[in-house]
Amino acid sequence: MTTADMIRVFGRIGCLSFGGPAAQIALMQKELVEDRPLLSQPDFLKALSFCMMLPGPEAMQLATYAGWKLNGIRGGLIAGGLFVLPGAILIAALAFAYASLGALPIVQAAFLGIKATVIIIVVQAILRLLGKALGRTDHRIIAIAAFLSLFLFNLPFPIVIGAAAIWGAITCADHTHLKTELPWRQSVAPVAVGAVLWALPLLAAWALGATFLLALGLFFSKLAVVTFGGAYAVLAYMTQAVVTDYGWLSTAQMIDALGLAETTPGPLILVTQFSGILAGLAQGGWILGVLAGLMTLWVTFVPCFIWIFAGAPMIDWLDGYPRIRAGLAAITAAVVGVIANLSVWFALHVMFDEVTTPDGPIAIITPVWSSFNATAAALTALAAALLIWRKLPLTLTLGVIALAGIGLWGVT
Repeated sequence: MTTADMIRVFGRIGCLSFGGPAAQIALMQKELVEDRPLLSQPDFLKALSFCMMLPGPEAMQLATYAGWKLNGIRGGLIAGGLFVLPGAILIAALAFAYASLGALPIVQAAFLGIKATVIIIVVQAILRLLGKALGRTDHRIIAIAAFLSLFLFNLPFPIVIGAAAIWGAITCADHTHLKTELPWRQSVAPVAVGAVLWALPLLAAWALGATFLLALGLFFSKLAVVTFGGAYAVLAYMTQAVVTDYGWLSTAQMIDALGLAETTPGPLILVTQFSGILAGLAQGGWILGVLAGLMTLWVTFVPCFIWIFAGAPMIDWLDGYPRIRAGLAAITAAVVGVIANLSVWFALHVMFDEVTTPDGPIAIITPVWSSFNATAAALTALAAALLIWRKLPLTLTLGVIALAGIGLWGVT
């Protein structure tokens, strides 16, 4: 695959990757497996299972793996970079606009239309995945159990994925394995070079006495290592640290940061960039804001490339061992339940202005019925009509619904 083709395909994915990991995985399934068969369905599902076990944004890492599979490290850098770049540019623009003007209602109105469209995209993707990843009865049970574990009991994501992997391994009836050599030598250079690149801006901040940038970089570096289960899994910890421990942002600013990050393309963990820019602006003006945004981007996403370039060569080796293969297949089944849970979470937050999660052993996310957003419901219905009934292209539908969101905002 040529570099130009890589840029065209993964640039399109990066620009359309709205709606968080559920929608992003659905988009890549459509673009890379169904519309243009660049990856086989088994390769896609194996890679998805692997990425779910890594810290960091799984959808971005899946895109990086796809690029690596097609064109080596260069392809991985192109695919992963283009998955992040459109959202990063938009987040930077919104962060500086937000700092100057506050919340931007017209932007939020357009993004409400985009989020409404994403609900339909995710529903279509889950229906496609049901038959492809859940062909066995035990895998369907695992998917349901994963959904209920997250939706009803709010169990930590790593526990759900780990339990699925263990169950798949211990119930495996196949005891043969393929004798393949562990390709560990392919992982040495990415780890060594990546670690040096990861540390460079931190060392520069330390050498220059830039204590704020060093503290910012160290905190978000630590966050990059513990972000199992994507951004949702660490948002509470991040908010407490940024607001209470460091005092870089207010609670209201963090809520706005999350809202804007949810509505822009790219991984939700771009909320770190938004937070870094606002913190930098508060500490020392727009130059420090730019540097802080770049620091958070660097220490958040360089590790993602390291995990993939070091671990991707081992996916086929792992697949040669039946118990490991069965564990990964069980993770794939659990991932369907995870995506379904994220989809419900996302849809409720779009359709209702207020949702609550009660304390206690059963923590079902519950909408405040009086906060039902009729505009969001109307936009979702329109998106369903255009995508499912009229079968319009996705890019055209997103544009139409975004304009409709602005139009309805102007009316109300």
